[in-house]
Amino acid sequence: METLRLILLYAHLIGFALLLGGAIAQYLTGKTRINSAMLWGAVIQLLTGIGLSAPLRDGDEPAPAKLVVKLVLALMIFVMVFFSRKRTEVNRGHFLAIVGLTLLNAAVAVFWR
Repeated sequence: METLRLILLYAHLIGFALLLGGAIAQYLTGKTRINSAMLWGAVIQLLTGIGLSAPLRDGDEPAPAKLVVKLVLALMIFVMVFFSRKRTEVNRGHFLAIVGLTLLNAAVAVFWR
């Protein structure tokens, strides 16, 4: 089971890299829109996060409150990305909120023990 957890964690990190890297690359172009890397990153983050929340390890389970907070953040990011993916350009505040929520989700994962 540890191998499965590590594979899910690896895929989860790839989703984070796609989401944040796609957002930064898009922001640097000067046109704030949702690119495919951001969409795929949000999908991968959500699905692998749900998989990681399953009880796959012995004893060292994350707190249920932490899992709920991370799920809510991941759903917010996914909804914000999914429903604005076809727009030619999104509001700058909306785009920066996606980046901020992505960073907040990572911070919750790292600092909440």
